[in-house]
Amino acid sequence: MTDIAETPRKETLDKDLDKIVNVEEAANLVARGLVAPGFGLLFLALTAVFTAIYTSGEPGAVAIVAAAAIGAYLALNIGANDVANNVGPAVGAKAMTMAGALVIAAIFEAAGALIAGGDVVETISGGIVSPQSIADPGIFIRLMIAALVSSALWINLATLIGAPVSTTHSVVGGVLGATVAAAGFAAVNWPLVGSIALSWIVSPALGGLIAVVFLAFLKTTVIYQDDKIAAARRWVPLLIALMAGSFIAYLALKGGARVLPLSGPTIALAGLATFVVAWLAASRYVARRARGMENRNQSLRQLFNLPLIAAAALLSFAHGANDVSNAVGPVAAIVRAARGGVEPGAVAVPLWVMLIGAFGIALGLLLFGPRLIRMVGERITRLNPMRAFCVALSTALTVIVASQLGLPVSSTHIAIGAIFGVGFFREWYTANSRRRRAYLERKAARDRAARNASGTATARADPDNGDELVPVSREEANRRRLVRRAHVTTIVAAWVTTVPISALLAAAIFAAIGLF
Repeated sequence: MTDIAETPRKETLDKDLDKIVNVEEAANLVARGLVAPGFGLLFLALTAVFTAIYTSGEPGAVAIVAAAAIGAYLALNIGANDVANNVGPAVGAKAMTMAGALVIAAIFEAAGALIAGGDVVETISGGIVSPQSIADPGIFIRLMIAALVSSALWINLATLIGAPVSTTHSVVGGVLGATVAAAGFAAVNWPLVGSIALSWIVSPALGGLIAVVFLAFLKTTVIYQDDKIAAARRWVPLLIALMAGSFIAYLALKGGARVLPLSGPTIALAGLATFVVAWLAASRYVARRARGMENRNQSLRQLFNLPLIAAAALLSFAHGANDVSNAVGPVAAIVRAARGGVEPGAVAVPLWVMLIGAFGIALGLLLFGPRLIRMVGERITRLNPMRAFCVALSTALTVIVASQLGLPVSSTHIAIGAIFGVGFFREWYTANSRRRRAYLERKAARDRAARNASGTATARADPDNGDELVPVSREEANRRRLVRRAHVTTIVAAWVTTVPISALLAAAIFAAIGLF
């Protein structure tokens, strides 16, 4: 009787305990999801408090505090969205872990912002607006606050939907919309806006084309050679040296000029000298690493891991030097307007404003960056170290070419365009390359001979590496597409709508601020 009486109570107790455990697990899950936003809000609050103390008693202190907090919010979103393009390919290629990428990118982003971020920025987003058309400091402050809020909100939304967008274009769109609301269409420098719109097409297309050229070169000269290791010893040092020289020039153009201004010939000479030194060093590195390697693609990938890590660090440094102005430029302009009015030209950036931008970008990356890093590195197309290397090299070279052409390009568009180019080229190459098919036929013949000699079966071919000669149906070919079209559509749609949406948001926010 005792057993019969106690059994139901025990079962009921177990069910109640299970419910409590489930509730605790759910609470912990929700709590983990609130940690990052909590730290972000704490950073904004500390920024506002620090600014209020620092500017206490100054004219326009309220506007400066509001601008600093909004600038910190924009910096968080820049770190969450834009930095993924620098480290995403290396993470997707398994050259570095997510934790390692976050730490390296955060350090180099902050260093680039503080060391080479510049002491001055253009007052109204690089001259897209005539300063003479907005001489009232009050209207100017409203305009810049509206631009900050709209660009930050749009980048935040883009991050949530998994679309890496250009923060520069977001800020330009915000300034554009608020300016039209404040002073009409005549106040806008429309030819410059047109050149920015042209860069939407030119920069990703150029980045994709350059990445395709280098990937095709790798496939032709190394990957589909019978003796891959010997080919790698010959060509990989050349590519590493080209990347090193390109990055020196890239850093000089994107951030180094603010530390030590250099002329075009001097930058070219520095890049050439770096190329020679890197070629000699890379030849020794590759020869040492290639010693005893198996003659297969998996071995080749090991040669690109270290160069990829270096590329991610250098890209992050250059990005921090260049894009911190998107967050702190409008804030610095508001500070000057609140203290003394609106004047044409460049504006000095106070150190405390630069610190807000630098630490905001680094913190945004650490708290919210993994989402976009996984999107860029893993979900658009499958990357390995060789493909990711082509993306990094293409980004640096495209910025150099575009700078010489005078095009205002976005490093975000370039990097994503390079990833698109790599993926689509692999689809085409897999279906059409005669060199690839000839190589695979020779490989299949060698495998058959080895199987007949040993009497054992060989390992199954890897379709992703192209080691399969069996014809497939159109439906199967579509299923095996190497670029996920849904992500391409989302990202391109976000690019096209960045400036219009930021402009409309800014115009609405400018009008709303005027009501109060």
